[in-house]
Amino acid sequence: MAAIDNQAGEATSRVRQATVSLTPESRFPVPRSNGYPVYSALLAILSDVDTEVGASVHDSSLGSLHSSGLLGTFGGSDRPHHETVLPGETYELSLGIVHPDDSALFQALVNGLVLEGEHVTLTEGRLRVESFESGNTTHRELLDRAGACDDPEISMCFETATCIEEAGEVTTMFPHRGAVFTSLLAKWNWSAPDDLELDLTREAIEANVIEKPDDRSYQTHSVLVNRVKTEDGENRNLFRQGFSGECAYAFKSASESVENAVTALALFAEYSGVGSAVARGCGCTTTTITD
Repeated sequence: MAAIDNQAGEATSRVRQATVSLTPESRFPVPRSNGYPVYSALLAILSDVDTEVGASVHDSSLGSLHSSGLLGTFGGSDRPHHETVLPGETYELSLGIVHPDDSALFQALVNGLVLEGEHVTLTEGRLRVESFESGNTTHRELLDRAGACDDPEISMCFETATCIEEAGEVTTMFPHRGAVFTSLLAKWNWSAPDDLELDLTREAIEANVIEKPDDRSYQTHSVLVNRVKTEDGENRNLFRQGFSGECAYAFKSASESVENAVTALALFAEYSGVGSAVARGCGCTTTTITD
């Protein structure tokens, strides 16, 4: 196992990342939208370790745990809407934590994935944890990183379906600057200390930021994010629509405060995910800042 950071006991609230490498013990099918079953497996692991932490993740309105689902190379499957995990392949699971009690959630993940279980169990099979690498930062440190940039340009890769609901159940299907950074702003202000909340409006974002999507990488998706029982007792699948791909964001006549706030939000995206259903595999994002 890779080394784990030892800052779980610090008093300062932190945002955290972890990258988990997994290998399957056998060949077995998983849904193409594997974020939902992986979330269910993680929730079971957390609940076994700490019931209160598991409940707080399940009840979180803005996604205190972000999970990419399994990322890697899959084989075909005879089952509709499924693909196959392959022995000999390594699958990556990217996790982010913006939980109010980040240290308790991080420690529960370490206990469940490294110290005790060392497996992620899905319906048709299980994967062994080969490595667990983690890092952490604070909202203040993200703002300091953003403030150190003189003329930043932001490049964001939306690696999994990014589902941003803006009006009822209407979902944005494009990496529009207003939708992306307003979503991140809500997550930031929900998780940040009171003195580090950002006073930023959607109007300021749209007036000062330009999006430059890469149309060659742009795709749209419909992904399974939940299963519920109807009044008749039947199981019903719930889907969300979203996009993936690469998009650059540049500033036009923006004040220093707007540049710093938007750049910090872009960095924060790697920890929080973008949009809804981030615990169920949606909104996994990597950010590069060019100064």
